[in-house]
Amino acid sequence: MARILVFYYTRTGNTEKMAQLIAEGMKLVPGASVDLAQVPGLPVEKWLEYDALVAGVPVYYGMVPAAVKQLFDESVEFHGQLKGKLGGAFASSANVGGGNETAILDIIHGWLIHGMLVVGDYSNDHYGPVSIGEPDKRAKDICLRWGQMFAETAVKLFGANPD
Repeated sequence: MARILVFYYTRTGNTEKMAQLIAEGMKLVPGASVDLAQVPGLPVEKWLEYDALVAGVPVYYGMVPAAVKQLFDESVEFHGQLKGKLGGAFASSANVGGGNETAILDIIHGWLIHGMLVVGDYSNDHYGPVSIGEPDKRAKDICLRWGQMFAETAVKLFGANPD
């Protein structure tokens, strides 16, 4: 069973809606086990229990929120222990030039430094799903499709059979 954690920070609920859609897409894939967690409240050591990690953030000044950055800072304690896991990211912002890509790239940089493999996207949202404000039909469709694609990749890498 490929164990996937989708965690997110939200203030308005937009990023949470994206997380739920991504998890919904993942749950369509046989062999994928998906958990959702909100930040704050997620201890970083939980990352070790999963094969794949997906982080979702609203964008503040082109960056990830402090609570998510704190998780990455705390993850230094586990440097090397996330090697080979799968990573992904998604973001929501207030406007088109709101920094979705820069925030997603911050997360991806963290995953790469941990030695993780990163799943991008071949569609218009190259680095991971994005939304401008509340997810519209386009963002919803991409979240569902990307979640399914991410889970399919996780199952290929980590297997569909129970541990």
